[in-house]
Amino acid sequence: MSIEGPVVSLSDLDGQRFGIVSAKAPLVRRDTLPEVMSFCEANRVEFLIARCPTFDLGAVQDMEGLGFLLMDTLLYFSFDLRGKRVPKDMAGVAVREGEAGDALKAKTVAAECFDGYMGHYHADPKLDRKKCDEVYQDWAYRACLSTGPRDGMLVSVSGEEVTGFGTIHVNDEEEGEGGVFCVSPRFRSRGVYQSIMIRCLGWCSERSIKRMNISTQVTNLASQKTWVRLGFEPSHSFYTFHKWFGTPGKGGTHQL
Repeated sequence: MSIEGPVVSLSDLDGQRFGIVSAKAPLVRRDTLPEVMSFCEANRVEFLIARCPTFDLGAVQDMEGLGFLLMDTLLYFSFDLRGKRVPKDMAGVAVREGEAGDALKAKTVAAECFDGYMGHYHADPKLDRKKCDEVYQDWAYRACLSTGPRDGMLVSVSGEEVTGFGTIHVNDEEEGEGGVFCVSPRFRSRGVYQSIMIRCLGWCSERSIKRMNISTQVTNLASQKTWVRLGFEPSHSFYTFHKWFGTPGKGGTHQL
């Protein structure tokens, strides 16, 4: 497990999208929770997204006592690229590196797939539903425009049509991490998702990365079954909490 960056930081993208001062804390522990709260107070944060390892029950209970609300549970799976071979793709689906010209097409696929998707954004009734949908569309669009040595975008295609995609990020020399994956409803049950996953494993292997991690909500059994069939194994898990601060304002926040 690799978490990059500071304990807590402002989230400009969420701030711009929802019109409120937003922050993210990707790895809260019981001993770092006071630092997270002090940062939010000093920066007048209204909306905080915080993740906590499920084994740290002390942190979980402290967060609940401070008004944090559970939004989802993420299960992580890992594929050991040192001990296993990348599976052969038998589906015959065309998968290639994404490029800038795919950006609008990938955004359209994301709009089809994530309409009302119950991730941590949609689980929060205080957030605008339409803007929650746009989170995934923007992620897909930006991924096509920002590929590089540490970020990959793999798209499945049928002719000129983008039928699905998967994003992959190099956390460090040891670990690659899958991000957003989806397949257009019109192209499901054809092995497209599995082909994208296999291509992502190959992308990591080509860069001598030792393992690939990927996560999803505990309720997303379909994706978990695909990963297990490919050779992924359960690794670790996180809770995602939201915390709202302050008084009514532009974003409609209120003290819990």
